[in-house]
Amino acid sequence: SHTVVSPQDPVMYIGSSLTATCTLNPEFGLHASTLYWTLNGMRLPSSTYGVVSSEILSVSLHNLNGSQQQSGDNLVCHGADGHVLGGSCLYVGMPPEKPVNLTCWSRNTKDLSCRWRPGGPGETHIRTKYALKYKLRWYGKEKECENYSSGKQRHSCYIPRNLALFTPYEIWVEATNQLGSATSDITTLDILDVVTTDPPANVQVSRVGDLDDQLIVRWASPPELKDILFQAKYQIRYRLEDSTEWKVVDDVSNQTSCRLAGLQPGTVYFVQVRCNPVGIYGSRKAGIWSDWSHPTAASTPSSERLQSGSCDPKPSEQNSTLRRELKQFFGWVRKHAYGCSGMSIKLYDQWRVWLQKSHRTRNQILQDDNS
Repeated sequence: SHTVVSPQDPVMYIGSSLTATCTLNPEFGLHASTLYWTLNGMRLPSSTYGVVSSEILSVSLHNLNGSQQQSGDNLVCHGADGHVLGGSCLYVGMPPEKPVNLTCWSRNTKDLSCRWRPGGPGETHIRTKYALKYKLRWYGKEKECENYSSGKQRHSCYIPRNLALFTPYEIWVEATNQLGSATSDITTLDILDVVTTDPPANVQVSRVGDLDDQLIVRWASPPELKDILFQAKYQIRYRLEDSTEWKVVDDVSNQTSCRLAGLQPGTVYFVQVRCNPVGIYGSRKAGIWSDWSHPTAASTPSSERLQSGSCDPKPSEQNSTLRRELKQFFGWVRKHAYGCSGMSIKLYDQWRVWLQKSHRTRNQILQDDNS
């Protein structure tokens, strides 16, 4: 009653050749020489056809490329009027190579996420199934992860719960398609060594009195880690409102506040903080950096000195002196102290108070003279 195309849904290596046939039911009263073939909707040249008999038309394809669609390429036999008589799906690809770059991380010790890359380009042409498997190293039963997602050339899986701490896991990925299978190297890891946290919560940035070149950043340690014995390393980055370049402050150690100095007066800054849990339950390794917190914006006060009024005989000269002094001070601070350490800030404040006093006194005298 119907037309038969054979072979049906063959699976072949890239570079293979194929001869397919379209066999008509004699009751149709059609002749094979009136038929034509298409591949993915494109008509194949009649030079590739062979009329085997009045009921059979063949087509020969050489040096096949990988399938353009993972659901298989459509090889279709048509009647003279374009009517579809029958078809077959061609699966052309390569067997998988062993998956690579398997890395895993745990958010707040509660779960585990892993990602990997395909070992070669061949398996992208035909559907390749990945299975992430894991077991406790010495006495575990093999389990399989269930929540998969895939992006461009990258695959991942999420294990939401029921993970053991203090015992290493063996984790690996098996890749399978219609042409073969391959297994990644086994990764051995302890959940406690791959912990990352949520970003620090409640990041606030505020001014330091009327100091025009400083902001203070405060944040809360990630709430999910309250019940875990750990220390944290924090990192801050900040940028000018109209810049894309971030400056990173690395040495915040485990404080939950930090003062940024040497900023531009009257300028909006965006600030972000991230956390790295260290020594969870006595693990020797540092964890994995969290994502950055949402950017928080704040502006430094405008500098009155830099826009000082007409009473000052040479504002530009005072301005450049001030900048020079600042430069000298920061040079000194860099030699003697680091980023967020308290020492430099205390000294800096004393120095600034003195500087502001001396300027105020000088301006006062000038104003008294002029009045």
